[in-house]
Amino acid sequence: MIDILLSGANGRMGQVLQTMIAQQSTMQVVAGVDREAFEADFPTYQAIADCQVAVDVIIDFSHYTAVPAVLDYAVEKKVPVVIATTGLTDEVKNQLFAASEKTAVFFSANMSLGINLLAKAIREITPVLEDEFNIEIVEKHHNQKKDSPSGTALLLADAVNDAVSEKKTYIYGRHGNDLENPLSELGIHAVRGGTILGEHTVIYAGPDEVIELNHLALSRNVFASGAVKAAKYVSTKNTGLYDMEKLIDEK
Repeated sequence: MIDILLSGANGRMGQVLQTMIAQQSTMQVVAGVDREAFEADFPTYQAIADCQVAVDVIIDFSHYTAVPAVLDYAVEKKVPVVIATTGLTDEVKNQLFAASEKTAVFFSANMSLGINLLAKAIREITPVLEDEFNIEIVEKHHNQKKDSPSGTALLLADAVNDAVSEKKTYIYGRHGNDLENPLSELGIHAVRGGTILGEHTVIYAGPDEVIELNHLALSRNVFASGAVKAAKYVSTKNTGLYDMEKLIDEK
């Protein structure tokens, strides 16, 4: 049985994860952390440093400001950790790398299996099209999302740049009167409205034809399912930095 410490346990994703993990035969939530006090069938804490429950894996779906404390705790306790929180600063990302030298760290800007397969497809398609096709990314999310562009949009943009012969410059939105779009640029555009869970479209616009690759999340279950897979995967690791692509490649 894999014992889970759930960070962000009372948030929207945390509640979905509680339900999904309760349906698993090989893992259970044994402790939860959230900045607001809440009641659950397991011990709860408002600060992760206060948790004294022995755990096998930490799953973090909280807020980017909480991630440093989660990483510190994972390193101190030598517990593998899944970081599913987005909007991380460069400083926190550097902390991820440092933590991975002392414990196993799994990080992905999107826990959806489909998004990560899309990123793999982008790396295959882009080299064939880069000489003639403009590439743009449009991401859509609900009106409560704090960060823009989304971590997933940047994940997909980075997949493009991993595959091109010369790195593209990211352009965040377009406005003004001088908007020629050279092939050296990659536009990233954000839409916020309603209750859209997440939609990402990668557009390849070339001479007389357009190719669109689209991913639409229909429920939060896709992200929770990915986090559960990641927790099972990283529970067998000692140190190192892992992501969904490595998990897919080892399947």
